[in-house]
Amino acid sequence: MRSTLRGPLGWALAAGLVLATACNSVGTPGATSSPTKTARIGGLDRPIQLAFTPSTQAATISTNGAAIKSALEKSTGLRINVTVMTSYAAQVEAMCSGSIDMGFFAPLQMTLLLSKGCGTPVLGALRKDDTGQLSTTYKSQILVSVASGITDINGLKGKKFAFVDPLSASGYVYPTLVVKNKTGQEPKTFFSSTIFAGGHPQAALAVYQGTVDGAATFIDARDSLVATTPDIKTKTKVIDTAGPIPNDGVALAKNFPDDIAKQVKDALIAYSKADDGKKVFSALFSWDGIQEISPSFYDDMKTAAALAGVDVQGLANATPKPAATTAAPSKSP
Repeated sequence: MRSTLRGPLGWALAAGLVLATACNSVGTPGATSSPTKTARIGGLDRPIQLAFTPSTQAATISTNGAAIKSALEKSTGLRINVTVMTSYAAQVEAMCSGSIDMGFFAPLQMTLLLSKGCGTPVLGALRKDDTGQLSTTYKSQILVSVASGITDINGLKGKKFAFVDPLSASGYVYPTLVVKNKTGQEPKTFFSSTIFAGGHPQAALAVYQGTVDGAATFIDARDSLVATTPDIKTKTKVIDTAGPIPNDGVALAKNFPDDIAKQVKDALIAYSKADDGKKVFSALFSWDGIQEISPSFYDDMKTAAALAGVDVQGLANATPKPAATTAAPSKSP
């Protein structure tokens, strides 16, 4: 005699069988199932890691970097962690290793990112030129002490000189071109000794304090020092310039989501037009605006580095790599 299950008990047993079957199918190797959901970049579990080039003083980057972070989070709803890198090369290495997702990079860093295929320039800075018009380029300057009596680059022969960083366009590559073109010598033979100051204000201060006889910076790195060193522009002077140089900008790591990239780009451009943003970008990197760019924007930078005989990859390799915790979350940039 065949029996059947009816009533509450029968329905409960049937439901249990269906549930067991479903659970077994999920756990069976090779069975079709939904993959584990990856944390979305910009969310609470996966903040965007934003890095700043150490081209100016740490306190300046910290203050203004925090303002940019706050403005971006407020306008996009994304979560962002910020880091001030220890060197130009360390920042490139961090993006290529996946430690940072987004960064403010100098021109020569951009060419290295592109050659390594691990980052893409998306925004370029705008700066006012001598006529007050917004420009996509800037220039380098060579400083000396007014008291030195030096009037041109030849007066620095056999002297001590400060560059900014091996991967700085205005603080190394273009000044190197000036030395080669006007003296016929390489910096290592023309100067008695050279140092890398680590930032543009630091290089200018080295001249002011007499640590070196001359230094290379962008025009005019001394502006950020006037508040603390009021006489720096009267006790130091410019004896040569070089450029134009493609402006620095913002790059995103390879595979950065397109939709979030658009959010970030739009927010940064909007912030650069707001009164607060204008002050922040001006104080941070002397930016007067931002525009979207393509990777070809830095072709001239690559050409200049080749003409200067600068081994970009070699310089980067010679710079110590960042520690594994370089881009760890921090309370301030």
